[in-house]
Formats: sequence, C-alpha cells, structure tokens
Amino acid sequence: MFPLTVIVLAIAVCIGDGCCAMVSALLGEGKPDKARRVFGNAIFITVLASVVIAAVYLLFSDGLVAVFGGRVNRETYDLSKEYFFWIALGVPFYMFGQAMNPVIRADGSPRFAMASTLAGAVTNMILDPVFIFGFKWGMTGAAVATVIGQIVTAALAVWYLYHLKSVTLDKGSFVLKRKVIGRIVSLGLCSFLSQISLVAAMAAINNMVRKYGALDPVFGLEQYAQIPMAVVGIVMKFFQIVISIVVGMAAGCIPVVGFNMGAKRPDRVRKLFTMLLIGEAAVGLAALIIVECFPEALIGIFGAANESVYYTDFAVKAFRVYLCMMVFACVNKATFIFLQAMGKAVPSTMLSMVREIVFGVGFALLLPVFFGLDGVLYSMPVSDLLTAAVSAVIICGAYKKLTKDARDHRGKSSAIPQEALQHA
Repeated sequence: MFPLTVIVLAIAVCIGDGCCAMVSALLGEGKPDKARRVFGNAIFITVLASVVIAAVYLLFSDGLVAVFGGRVNRETYDLSKEYFFWIALGVPFYMFGQAMNPVIRADGSPRFAMASTLAGAVTNMILDPVFIFGFKWGMTGAAVATVIGQIVTAALAVWYLYHLKSVTLDKGSFVLKRKVIGRIVSLGLCSFLSQISLVAAMAAINNMVRKYGALDPVFGLEQYAQIPMAVVGIVMKFFQIVISIVVGMAAGCIPVVGFNMGAKRPDRVRKLFTMLLIGEAAVGLAALIIVECFPEALIGIFGAANESVYYTDFAVKAFRVYLCMMVFACVNKATFIFLQAMGKAVPSTMLSMVREIVFGVGFALLLPVFFGLDGVLYSMPVSDLLTAAVSAVIICGAYKKLTKDARDHRGKSSAIPQEALQHA
C-alpha cells in the first residue's frame, strides 16, 4: 500500500508547496488579491484531485492490491483488501490535510501547521490499540484509526482556512485560472517528482538486493537470504529520519524566501541560503559521525542486536558505505527545495530528477552488474557525490544572481535621494 499512499502524498505536496512558494512571493510583492486567487485555486484542485483518486482506488482496488504485492497468499490478499478499502475512503482527508500544511505555513502559521499534523498522528496512535484490541476490529481497526487521524488534520486545516491572516477567501477565489494552476504545478513539480522517484529508486534497490543477494555465497543460503533486504530496510529508515529533518528545515524557508523574493530583497535570500546550507551540512555531518562511529548501536536501536554475525557485519558495512556521503545528500536536498522556493522551477526539477532517477535508479541498476551486492551500497554515495558536483555549479550561479540583484537593488535605493537632492 505504500506506493499508492506515496502517489497521493506526491500530488498533495506538489499543490501545497507550489501554492506556498507562489503565495509567499505575491504577498512579498504586496498583491493580496492575486494571493487569494492562488489560495482558492489550490484548495479547489486539491479537493477535485483527491475525490478522483479515491474513486479510482475504490473502483480498481482488486487490480491495485494485486499489482503492489497483495497476492502473496489468500490471507494477505484479504487483509490487504480490507485495509485498502478504508484507506481509499480516507484519501480526500489525507490529501487535503497534507496539501494545506504548506499553505498554512505560507500564511505565516508554521506552528499551527505542525500542531494540526501532530493532532492527527496522536489521534491515530491513541485509537489504534482501542480499535485493534479493545473493539477487536483487527486490520479494519488499524485502517479506521488512520483515517480518523487524517480527518482530524483535515478538519483543523478547514478551520484555519476560515481564519487566514493574509487574505479573506470569497467565491471568486475558487474560479479556476489556467495560468495560476500551471504556475502552482510548475513550482511544486520538484516536490512531486521527489516523492514519486522515491518509489522508483526503492523498487530498483529492492530488486537488485534480491537478485544479487541470491548470488552471494552467504546470503544465497536459505537461512540467510532475508538479511540483505532487512539491512537495507533499516539503513533506509535511518536515512529517512535524517532527510525528514533536512526537508523540514528547507521547507520552513519556502514562505520566507518567497516573501523576500517578492519584496525584492535578494540580500536576505542570499543570507538565508547560506545559513540553510551550513545548517543542512551540520545535520549531515552529525549523521555521518553516527553511522561511521556507532553502527552497532544503530543496529541495536532498530531491533537487530541479537542477529547472526553475518547480519551484523553486513549491517555495519551497509551503514558505513551506503551513507558515507550524508553531508552531500543533505546539502543536495536543501538545494532542490531552496531553488523551488526562489521560483526556479526548471533547475530545481531537473536537479531533483538527475539525482533521483538518472543517478539514483541508474547506478542502483548498473553498479551491481560489476560489484554484485556491494554495488547496491555504492550506488547511494556515488549518486550523492555526482549530484553535489552539479549542485555546486547551480549554487554558485544562484549566489552570483542574488549578489547582482542585491547590488542593483542598493543602487536603485541610493539613487532616489540623490535625484531628490539635485531637484532641490
């Protein structure tokens, strides 16, 4: 079910992040009327898209469950169908809550955005044991608890939309404009591709781990066959935790960058870009120290402390090799998002695609041909290192542009009193 959820999330963040970047710039330019139209269009297309996706999921549930691995056996298929039915019903609530989160941040309320998300998560955590064990609803209970949590987040988002600080929505706000929707999608395309490409990259990595693990002298034995997949799974979990921190820091910059770009303050944008890159590099360095110095501790945290020596040795190697370029990985992700916030949709999208698809999927498929199972581990650092080289060129170009714009802005500002003095 994970890939199907990612599809919904990808569309939601595409709309939400695109709207956030566009609204922030318009508010910085002092154009609240246009910002109101962007808010309304984003809300409308979110609702429309979520209903369409939910209908497709419900109508084609049998085929979708089968395609994404639900037919392992009859029991798995029945449980998957049971869970998927309720999750599909909750798609409109989930998608609305996720899309409105960056919209709320763009309105200047990041704390409310965080609180609404946490409220849904806490609700889900509380209701899970009640429905699963108390009511004995099993898989249905888990799904219903998840959907109720999503409803809570969506309800809080609806409440907030009635109390927007920057604009007041009216009926005219929801009249769809092709240019507005096109700009929202173009600015949010990087976020969309980042989510979708994650599914493609994980599929490639999992297939290569399964294929070349079976050819390994140790992991080809039945009793050790599950080790490579399990190890890569826990390494990716740790990686996702770190990247979540990185994305959170960068996403928090989107409304600030957009506003200052609209307000013609490139000096502030440049300063924030510098601070973000330093902060993201620090996060990556801290993660790197952990994986290189304390991999055994990480293995224990993820519940694998008492596994075989083959498990431990491969896990230590995987952490140290697969994540050895964490600093570059964090800086790369920050660059994607910051460019998006600056309104540079094309370079942001292209850089993201190069990293996730060209390098991420490409090297995951290519390197194992020459290096076997180790090639899967090499694919991540090689991808991040090459992407960092491309990012460095784009970052330098962005700095030059911001510096030039800041110089021009200062020149225009200083010219006004001189002209006034001459007239006097």
